[in-house]
Amino acid sequence: MPAFSYEVLDAQGQTRKGMIEADSAKAARSLLRAQAMVPLAVEPLGDVDDSGASMVRSRRAVFNATSLAVWTRQLAGLISSGLPLERALTALIEEIDSEPQRQLVASLRAEVNGGSTFAKSLALYPRDFSQIYRAVIDAGEHSGHLDQVLSRLADDLEERDQLKNSLIGASLYPAIVTCFAFVVVMVLMSYVVPQVAEVFSGTKHALPLLTRIMLGFSDLIRHWWWLGAGLAFVGTVMLRLSLRQPAFRQRFDAGWLQLPVVGKLARNYNAARFASTLAMLSNAGVPILKALQAAAETVSNQAMRQDAIDALDQVREGAPLASALAQKKRFPALLSMFARLGEQTGELPQMLQRVANQLAGDVKRRAMRLATILEPLLIVGMGIVVGIIVMAVLMPIIQLNQFVR
Repeated sequence: MPAFSYEVLDAQGQTRKGMIEADSAKAARSLLRAQAMVPLAVEPLGDVDDSGASMVRSRRAVFNATSLAVWTRQLAGLISSGLPLERALTALIEEIDSEPQRQLVASLRAEVNGGSTFAKSLALYPRDFSQIYRAVIDAGEHSGHLDQVLSRLADDLEERDQLKNSLIGASLYPAIVTCFAFVVVMVLMSYVVPQVAEVFSGTKHALPLLTRIMLGFSDLIRHWWWLGAGLAFVGTVMLRLSLRQPAFRQRFDAGWLQLPVVGKLARNYNAARFASTLAMLSNAGVPILKALQAAAETVSNQAMRQDAIDALDQVREGAPLASALAQKKRFPALLSMFARLGEQTGELPQMLQRVANQLAGDVKRRAMRLATILEPLLIVGMGIVVGIIVMAVLMPIIQLNQFVR
């Protein structure tokens, strides 16, 4: 049964807002009038067709990674305590502060009340609930262990969010230092250095070589900065357009994996996501071919994604998962080794989750180590550049003092 948001005038003339479930907007207005309220606006929480069935509506997501993990954890706790899904969703509606999130959950509850499965209801909001999320929920509903599946989903969402935040945190300080250094150098080169030329322009003595070089760079920046900015803009646009071409994107990502430090980070990060997703889907009872297809879609590096799809084709033809992954050298050897152990012991999901944890931990350690090394290097580099500029400014002053003596 569709859900509708409403705005009404009550018997005291006060404006009230809320949600109501009805077969149609007309039925919703009738229900409100039956409660001695005057409907001002009644709108569906989701688009509905002529038969009253909900349709997917195009809008931006209302759940971010953190809020989705928290919501999933709360739902898992309520269901594991014995509450039916409909009552659990009702309880969550009362706890949510965000109006868009409240409307979304109310729409899910309406769909569940109307006889739809939870996974099918989630499919109405693909921007909030990914295909993998829905596949795990569907498997949990069919197996009768929805609470366990939701708890595992929450764990996976939290682990991914922590890994992403670790990478962002490790790169944030170097990025800030780099931007600050660029601004300082631009100010010195475009304002301070030209002042030196004006001060000593009337003297008959030649300026030091370092000062002349800095003045040349300063003139270049002041008079041709627009050309540099234009080239940077055009280059960025061309790169973004080129990355939309599958062949170029795959070659670019393959080359990225060959870089000395960040290549190893990208390799382990994508392998950890792939293994974690595959472990979660396998543990939920999703068939291995469907699980491999979904896990491949979580790999952001296109070269590694193509390797995962090739491995899927080999498994479809009857090859063991470990053998298929072992032939793909872009994936860490640790992944195929643990997959082989899982196939031999019959504990493939557990082994895949173990290797995912190890790879994620390695990514965090490498990211923090890289940030620790970059921080002093950037500071020293900034100090050297600023020192050279200061020397270029001071050398004419020192030279002039020597001539005066």
